[in-house]
Amino acid sequence: MESQRDDVAMRWCVVTGGRGFMARHLVAALLRSGEWRVRVTDLAPTIVLGPGENEGLLGDALRDGRAVYASVDVCNLDQVIKAFDGVDVVFHTVAADPSKNNLQLHYKVNVEGTKSVIDACKICKVKRLIHTSSSAVVFDGVHELLNVNESLPYPDKFPDAYAQTKAEAEKLVMKANGTNDLLTCCIRPSSIFGPGDLILPTLDRYGRTQFTIGDGKNYDDFVYVENVVHSHICAERILSTVEGAKRSGGKAYFITNMEPMNMWDFIHMVQGELGHKRLFKMRLPVLIIKPISYLVEWGCKVLSYGMFQPQILTPARIKYVTLNRTFSCNKAIEELGYKPTVTIMDGLRTTVKSYIQLQNKDFS
Repeated sequence: MESQRDDVAMRWCVVTGGRGFMARHLVAALLRSGEWRVRVTDLAPTIVLGPGENEGLLGDALRDGRAVYASVDVCNLDQVIKAFDGVDVVFHTVAADPSKNNLQLHYKVNVEGTKSVIDACKICKVKRLIHTSSSAVVFDGVHELLNVNESLPYPDKFPDAYAQTKAEAEKLVMKANGTNDLLTCCIRPSSIFGPGDLILPTLDRYGRTQFTIGDGKNYDDFVYVENVVHSHICAERILSTVEGAKRSGGKAYFITNMEPMNMWDFIHMVQGELGHKRLFKMRLPVLIIKPISYLVEWGCKVLSYGMFQPQILTPARIKYVTLNRTFSCNKAIEELGYKPTVTIMDGLRTTVKSYIQLQNKDFS
C-alpha cells in the first residue's frame, strides 16, 4: 500500500478524554510504539497521576516531553483548537458518563463536543480523526442483536440518552470524512473490560450476592480494553494509506473479542476469579425488577446523580442486561486488519490481578 504518512519521526497526536478508562490504555500504547508524541487532554486543570503512573511510562513521557497534558473542555472550540495545533491525528474518546441518563448532558458532551472536535480538526488541518463510538448506537432496547454487522441501520428510538447521542456523534464524524482533507473512522466497541474499569469494584462489592435478571440466557460480546486500543491503532494506520483511506474513510466498525458468551456466566466468572464463593443464587424476573428500576432512576434525578449512582437498576440498564447483544467483527478483520490480541480469559486474569494489587496497595 502507498503510504500517506509523513517522514518526520515522532509526530504529535491528541487523545481527548485522555484520563478516561480506555483512553489511558490508548495513551500508553501510543507511547510504547515509539511513533508518537501524545497530547493528553481532559477536563481537570492539571494531571494527577495514579498508582504506578509517576514511575511508569506516562510519568517518564511527561518528564521528557514525549507527552504533555492540556486542560480542555471539548465544548470550548478555542481550547480545542489550541490543543490540536500542530497535530497529525486525533483520537476522540470523550463521552458523558453512560450511567447518567441525562439527555442535556449527553447532547452537550457527545454531540456538541464532537462538533467542536471536528471543527478544530478542519481548522488545524488534522489529517485523521479516530472516533470512539459504541455498539449501543444500533440498539433500541427492544429487539435482540445476534451477530449483527454494520449494515444494521440506526434504530428510530434508543434505550437511553447515551446511545442516542453517540449515534448522532458518529453520524457527524462519518459525514466529516473527506472535508478539508480530513479522514475519519469510527470504532464501535462492545462491552469493554480491563484494568482500571468500574466493573470489578462493583462485582467485588456484591460478589457473594450473585443474582440474575431475567431468564439468564442472554449473550453479550465482551472486549478486553487492549483489543479496543489495538482497533484504534489499526484504524489510524489504515487511514494513513491511500488504499485504506478510500476503503475505510467515513466508516464505522464493530469491535469485540470475538468470543460471545452468556453475560451472567461472565459476571459469575469474574466473581469466581475474585475469590467469591456463591452463598446463594437469585433470579429476579423482569416484571418485578422493572418497577424498581424506575424508582432508582427517579432517585438518581432527585439526588442529581451525586450521592446515588444508578449502577445496573435503571430501565435502560435492564434492557442492556436482559437481551442478546452480539456483533460481527468480519468487516474490521477484512478492512482494518483487526484481530484480538488478548483472549477474554487472559484479559480477565490480568484485570483481576491488577485490581487485587491495587487493593493491596490501598490497604498497605
